Amino acid sequence: MKLPRPLALTKLMVVGQRQPLTRSPADVGLAFEDVAFAAADGVPLKGWFVPAEGAGPGPAVVFVHGWLWNRAGNVGGLVPFADRDVDFLTAVRAVHEAGMHVLLFDLSNHGRSGSRRPMTFGAWEARDLIGAMSYVRGRPEVDPVRVGVLGTSMGGNTALEAAPFIQPLPAMLLIQPNRAGTFISRFARDHLGPLGPQILHPTDWAYAMARAPRPSRANPAAAARQLTGTVLKYVQGTGDPWGTMADVEDMVAASPKVLPLVRYPSTGRYEGYAYIAEHADEVAAFFTDHL
Repeated sequence: MKLPRPLALTKLMVVGQRQPLTRSPADVGLAFEDVAFAAADGVPLKGWFVPAEGAGPGPAVVFVHGWLWNRAGNVGGLVPFADRDVDFLTAVRAVHEAGMHVLLFDLSNHGRSGSRRPMTFGAWEARDLIGAMSYVRGRPEVDPVRVGVLGTSMGGNTALEAAPFIQPLPAMLLIQPNRAGTFISRFARDHLGPLGPQILHPTDWAYAMARAPRPSRANPAAAARQLTGTVLKYVQGTGDPWGTMADVEDMVAASPKVLPLVRYPSTGRYEGYAYIAEHADEVAAFFTDHL
């Protein structure tokens, strides 16, 4: 039976929807390994490791994807709202060509990784990134103190929530992170009309019943304040209907070591993610400079 639209959207927020893997690093000419490891709380995670060329331990970048995506990015048209393709692989190739290893993995409840319910838009997903960092730092070809993170949307929130627990962390590039309460309210208004933000209240109740962090109370800027040793760079689309420039400005203001905010021209949220592929050279240059 088809759920009413408000319930269907609430289910997407709490439970998620897995995307199939339709691309791999081989599509951009890169060799890779299928890898498996565990989150900090034991949830099994799956991913790809793309080794850099050259001898000796070298730097690495961990990519952390957004809500309802998988390790390769996003494939448009698989969810019941207007989205767009998001391609990680162009940036992966640029980072690889700059001499860095890359780890891409599926967050819990996404792709081929295990489940941890409910999704928390970064709070519990931080355990996934903690596990990923432990894995990649344990590889002999990786210099464990030269590992950076690229996080998009919920992946950006995840990166901020995890960062205090995965130091030393020299650099993070965050594309359109958000406060979960803001995101849910604006997303619901965009898809359900003026009463849409009321969806946040039952969503909060569902999280409270599950003894999970409530989206309305999420504030990644609180974690950013602790990152005295991490260089951060934030990117926020100017036409984002679901996140806000103000929330990202708060994260920038809270970050002790931060580059100027990139206000990326966009006509929608997914157009803001285009920065990753369209400016893959800048992505690679950021990590080259700071790892």
